Amino acid sequence: MSGPIDPFTSAVELAAAIRGGQVSPVEVAESYLDRIAIRDPQFTAFCHRADDEVRKAAAAAADALVRAGSPAELPPFHGVPLPVKDLVDVAGWPTTYGSAGADRTPKTVSDPVVRRFADAGFLLLGKTTTSEFGAVSFTENEALGISRNPWDPDRTPGGSSSGAAIAVAGGMAPLAHAADGGGSIRVPASCTGLVGLKPTRGLVTNGVVEVEGFGTHGVLTRSVADTAAALDVLARHDPGAWWSPPEPASSLTSALSGEPPAGLRIGVLTEPPIDGISVHPACTTAVDAVLRTLESAGHHVVDRVLPLPSSGELVSTFMKIWAVGGAGIPLADPDRIEPHNRVQRAAAKAVDSWAYAESVRKAQQLSRRIVEAFAEDFDLLVTPTMACLPPFIGAWRAGADENPRAAVVSSFPMAVFTSLFNVTGQPAISVPVHHDAETGLPVGAQIVAAPWREDRLLQVAGMLEQEYRWTERRPPLS
Repeated sequence: MSGPIDPFTSAVELAAAIRGGQVSPVEVAESYLDRIAIRDPQFTAFCHRADDEVRKAAAAAADALVRAGSPAELPPFHGVPLPVKDLVDVAGWPTTYGSAGADRTPKTVSDPVVRRFADAGFLLLGKTTTSEFGAVSFTENEALGISRNPWDPDRTPGGSSSGAAIAVAGGMAPLAHAADGGGSIRVPASCTGLVGLKPTRGLVTNGVVEVEGFGTHGVLTRSVADTAAALDVLARHDPGAWWSPPEPASSLTSALSGEPPAGLRIGVLTEPPIDGISVHPACTTAVDAVLRTLESAGHHVVDRVLPLPSSGELVSTFMKIWAVGGAGIPLADPDRIEPHNRVQRAAAKAVDSWAYAESVRKAQQLSRRIVEAFAEDFDLLVTPTMACLPPFIGAWRAGADENPRAAVVSSFPMAVFTSLFNVTGQPAISVPVHHDAETGLPVGAQIVAAPWREDRLLQVAGMLEQEYRWTERRPPLS
């Protein structure tokens, strides 16, 4: 790698350049720290910076590179910077959970998912912004400020992995940790033109099973290869977790170089599973683009319908479980929680244990019904990632002063297609196959597979990346 470091270089390529001696971890770290200093004040991707720690870690990585007998002795992402979403703990750093009411005492132990990143050689670059408790699809809060979309600063980058999306789309990090409990990887991926894969339930474990298994962890990237390589280091068998599968027989990265699947049955879902939500034409155009490419590759669109629950049953079941997402978070001042989360917490506390257990049981039954039908009728399902384009900053405030729940309802068009697959636990990926001609905004399509078939998702996404060449696109303010 000669000349200045391209901040949009893929993480896999950056790791190879570091291991090959074309660039040092110190140069890479300084390059991204400089980008953050210049770009972040406009967009608010980062809520915690530890620049001196990053520089020390980069220097240590450079020393380790010199001492290593061969590149094979180094971890796969040695010296590559990666920011962490501020819903997980990093030893020595505070965790705000996006809340002004959170206890900001520095944590003493890093979460397991963070330790896996560190073991893979990543340099922890800082912490990225999130909505409070990850509860809504935008970050505009008292604790962390307003996070803005690099494609249009007047619009949201989506959420709740808002800062992670901004950091990658804006060239402030090569990739970023993200978490998804209702669409929080896939929604910001669609809003900012990135690749976002929510893994199968249990594939990537953390300290606890989050929100009855609705929540999981992954990354936001610009390329399918980066997503596969990052999941290879995250999807490790966890002997302390009940739902952790055995170590995979082969890597997801190797699946990208294998024979592409042939003759897949492709299902389509473009009607929102929640009543009263309309779909923007650009979002269905993204679906059409995927279907057109898959059909030309020899796959077959099938006329099958998922056995979806009623709109009311889906919302009631999801929200009763989702409302407890903030339970157990250490708070210094509960009175400073945002109004919509105060209402959510009160609603969660009002649900008796019997009713909650019924909702968990319904969610499991719903999941089984859909997954069994999926296995029988589909190999993949294509949907819009979102039902709308990225909303304008502040749009969620409509009606929120009179009814704080309106802030949550404002997220429904953004997460209506994604949240269903948090309930079922299936892997789902958003890929940026379209740009809206009128606004210039990226638009993602979501592709869903059967449990544990991340390999199939990545193979198809890789084919789409070659067709639509989204890695070459840059936000206008980059």
